[in-house]
Amino acid sequence: MTALFNVILIALDLYFYIIIASAIFSWLYAFNIINSNNQIINSIGRALYNLTEPALRPIRRFLPNLGGIDISPVILLLGIIFLRQIIILNLMPMFRGY
Repeated sequence: MTALFNVILIALDLYFYIIIASAIFSWLYAFNIINSNNQIINSIGRALYNLTEPALRPIRRFLPNLGGIDISPVILLLGIIFLRQIIILNLMPMFRGY
C-alpha cells in the first residue's frame, strides 16, 4: 500500500511542476517574450493548457473577478500541498504495517 501512496505522491509532485510551468508559460506568452509563431512553442503551450485547464476551470468558476489576475493556479497548488500532507501524515501511517 505504501508503494501506491508513493506513486500518488510522485504524480502530485509532477502535476505541481506542470502547473508552475503553465503559469510561467502563460506570463511569457502574455508579455510577448516567447515567439508565438513558433510551432514548437505553440505545441508546448497547448499541451500545458490541456493538462492544467480541467483542474483550473472549476476553481475559476468560484473565484471573483480580480481584474486580470488569475489566482486559480495558486489555489490549486495549495490544494495539492494540502492533499500531499493528508497522504503523508494521515493515510500512510495507517497502512505502514500492511
